[in-house]
Formats: sequence, C-alpha cells, structure tokens
Amino acid sequence: MEHHYDNFMADKSYEFAVTDKETGELFGAIALSNNKRFNHGEIAYWIDEPYWGNGYVTEAAQSILQFAFEEKKLHKVFARYFPSNLASGKVMEKIGMKKEGILNEHVIKDSKYVDLVYYGIINEKDE
Repeated sequence: MEHHYDNFMADKSYEFAVTDKETGELFGAIALSNNKRFNHGEIAYWIDEPYWGNGYVTEAAQSILQFAFEEKKLHKVFARYFPSNLASGKVMEKIGMKKEGILNEHVIKDSKYVDLVYYGIINEKDE
C-alpha cells in the first residue's frame, strides 16, 4: 500500500480497496497494471474468503474494466488464474473475457510447477 498513490500518479498501476458500499468494511483489493508500451493492462484481485461467492469480485472487475477502457483507453485487458481456482475464471467470463490459453507449468506455487490460465478482452471502441 505504501506505493499505491505513487503508482497511480505515475500512471503505472491502479490499486483499489473492495469495500462494502454502506459500511466501508474491507473485503479485499483489485488492481490494474498499465503497460504503456503495449497499451494493455492486467487485472488482479483478492477477496478475503468469508466474502467469496457474493459477487464482490465480479462487480469490482466490471468497474475496473470500465475504468481501463473508458478512462485509460487501454486496447486490451487480461487476467490469469491457477486452474485450481475455477471461481476466478468464472469472474473473468462474467465480465466478457475470453480464454486465450494455458501456460503449462509456468510458475512455482507451494514448491510445485503449476499452469496459468490466461483470459483477455479487447476494447471494442478502440478498433
């Protein structure tokens, strides 16, 4: 959190808290990177387990996707997830992203090589 404001002001990345609209209770966070060279960004999110399944991530992801396309004019937004986290893939599908592929044994998690599933969406207004 120390660098969130600086990253936002430098137009590098945008990190937001996901909270209850009425109480302000913190549920998690969502972020969007900004790769200016390629005019795309990656969405990443985390929600505390007690709040899973309530649509908070989907709502936050829809909002940040709108921000990416309408405010930042990005051409493409992508996201990735571990195959063990199918709910994350469902969020990506709900916001209109399409599966682009799987990077086999791409990262190490819990001392094992695991795949990453990539999803993406193109800004239709950019074409």
